[in-house]
Amino acid sequence: MNAVTTEKWQPLIESVLGDIDRIVLGKRQEIRLSVACLLAQGHLLIEDLPGVGKTTLAHTLAKVLGLDFQRVQFTADMLPADILGSSIYHREQNKFLFRAGPIFTQLVLADEINRATPRTQSALLEAMEERQVSIEGRTRPLPSPFFVIATQNPQNQIGTFPLPESQLDRFLMRVELGYLDDASERQLLKEQDRRVLLENVKPKINVEQLLNLQSAVRQVQVSDALLDYVQRLLNYTRQSGKFIYGLSPRAGLGIKHAAQAWALLQGRAHVLPADVQMILPNIAAHRLRTAQQGAIHSRDIQTLLINHVAVEAAHG
Repeated sequence: MNAVTTEKWQPLIESVLGDIDRIVLGKRQEIRLSVACLLAQGHLLIEDLPGVGKTTLAHTLAKVLGLDFQRVQFTADMLPADILGSSIYHREQNKFLFRAGPIFTQLVLADEINRATPRTQSALLEAMEERQVSIEGRTRPLPSPFFVIATQNPQNQIGTFPLPESQLDRFLMRVELGYLDDASERQLLKEQDRRVLLENVKPKINVEQLLNLQSAVRQVQVSDALLDYVQRLLNYTRQSGKFIYGLSPRAGLGIKHAAQAWALLQGRAHVLPADVQMILPNIAAHRLRTAQQGAIHSRDIQTLLINHVAVEAAHG
């Protein structure tokens, strides 16, 4: 990919980001991470307290990106068939016909995913990894593009079931929104309800353009030296003894692809170490555990990981 090709996408990218910024206030960094996640063909986990805009961000991404959208409210009594679908007997035709569940859409919002049981959570595993589901002995492809955006409440809240490691590893990124700064909160209080504003949002991109953008991400250049840096980061999580287990090969690929997407958002046709360091906390934190403190926060990645791995290899 050359600079001219990269520059071609910048007006479209800035238009997409600008519209999301106008709906989701005061979360510039989190918005860009979320868009990078989707451009890297990853799934997104948004974790935070109720009422801070998790669902609004998911709705806004779907509308601005022009994607078909389904919201699934996860509850403790939900079954896998409620997500995947099932066959229903039709008396007139004297046969069973498959009724697709809400998973068969381009962007599915799994709202409060950790309120469902592990059995129901696991119904998403094949869909997120293979972009297909196996139901009643038949494999059914999912739409393209296909994204899962899941929201979850903090695990110390009543009525939540922790996501297993196998499920967490399928989310490319986890982001947290947090409370608004004073200026953004005042703007929120003065303006119309975000749901009203969302009704007037028009897509800034079509599916063909989105797929082309995803292809452009994979063409962003990644040097051998940059891959060496990524491997040193991966090896440190596995060999340092600080973590109960290290980052998986899937996480390594995710770091590469997300860094490519972040570079494209910045208007560059090559990945820098700074791109890796920018996206790494949101990729690594939900995958790593320490013996001392267990689950870690994304802000811990700088001190636990990034600060201990040299950007350039030492030569003796």
